[in-house]
Amino acid sequence: MKPPVFKYHDPHTLEDALGLMATLENARPLAGGQSLMAMINMRFAFPDHLVDLNRIPELAGVVDSSSSLHIGAMTRQRDLEFSPVVTQKLPLMAEALRHVGHRQTRNRGTIGGSLCQLDPSAELVTVSAAYDAVVEIASTRGRREIDFGDFPLGYMMPNVEPDELVVGVRYTPWPEGHGASFVELARRHGDFAIVSAAAMLLLDSSGKISRASLTLGGVNSAPIRMRQAEQWLIGQVPSPPTLGEAAEACRDVDPMDDAFVSADYRRQVAVVMMRRALGSAAERARAAHEAQ
Repeated sequence: MKPPVFKYHDPHTLEDALGLMATLENARPLAGGQSLMAMINMRFAFPDHLVDLNRIPELAGVVDSSSSLHIGAMTRQRDLEFSPVVTQKLPLMAEALRHVGHRQTRNRGTIGGSLCQLDPSAELVTVSAAYDAVVEIASTRGRREIDFGDFPLGYMMPNVEPDELVVGVRYTPWPEGHGASFVELARRHGDFAIVSAAAMLLLDSSGKISRASLTLGGVNSAPIRMRQAEQWLIGQVPSPPTLGEAAEACRDVDPMDDAFVSADYRRQVAVVMMRRALGSAAERARAAHEAQ
């Protein structure tokens, strides 16, 4: 299927790209194109202008500082998958990336494109919610930062103005020795998740949980942080009954229906996925604790 007519723009600097976004009517930025081009071909999107970001080197790369990891919006998912610093500092992301599409799509797909597409089933969207990431946004009017919890405005609606571009994402790594796990259920390998679950647990010197992050993806219009379950886990020994009780909190979510999966099925799967993620995260946290 051929796309509708649009004008193509090929800026080589961020300044030029922001200028185009500020002056062109009905313009869309083109990152990896893995979602946008399919939407254009299927007549789900009708941009009059495409602003290609692929020739702007300053938008790609991973910068490791003492307190955070900054990832440029145009960094390819494949580069993140094989990045030693991502594997070391963001193990949850490293594990989730193996579920993102296939090698061919990860070769082109970018982290910024995935977050702006904001499909609630997308793995990097769920991971960003789990890490409380900060999204960096730029326009000709200046720059701003937004906590990822405030980034989704609705279903596939990021908090980005028409003249703005997401330029990077900042993640704060958890301390060494924590346990992280990402699991999902999909119809086929490479499909978007029906339900995904991300869990991170940190143990104190006595082996009790001192910090927890529990996130569900694919359940509703945006990832769901299980904040009450996280707080309940603090001070608990990560035993199977305790982790199972925390996972049962997922029965209280209000899932969405779609053409393939009912809300009730999603609710049941959410409990199972979270139980698995918590079990694996706890096992890894215990192993790290015993090795110290």
